[in-house]
Amino acid sequence: MANIVSIGATTTPEAVVAEPRLTALQAPQQALNVTEKAVKRIRIAMAKEGIALTEGGMRLGVMGGGCSGLSYSIKFDTQPRERDRIFEFDGVRVFVDPKSFVYLHGMTIDYEETLMRQGFNFINPNSKHSCGCGSSFS
Repeated sequence: MANIVSIGATTTPEAVVAEPRLTALQAPQQALNVTEKAVKRIRIAMAKEGIALTEGGMRLGVMGGGCSGLSYSIKFDTQPRERDRIFEFDGVRVFVDPKSFVYLHGMTIDYEETLMRQGFNFINPNSKHSCGCGSSFS
């Protein structure tokens, strides 16, 4: 069973995963999954940031640090970098650099909004340990 690391929310078993549509320099299918709820939320955030869906996307990465040694990083970028793996889910693109992809391969990104909390959940089968803050893993 995969370890679940969440930022501000918990995952739901009935989460629906949007099917990735890969383009040119892409990774194989199922390398990264994003639920329909997360796609919706990413689309809203990109609009607020003024990033066009046709050119930009969400940059997902891993950085050293945090309670458990590694932390997830989410940013919005106007275009992919040369060596990025590019995943597309219902018109929303996700950029992952090659070094981060080693840690993120097979991961599912979900989003939940409840009365108690809201945020992205990172369901990562590569995570062996996570901490209580919900944003770091090892």
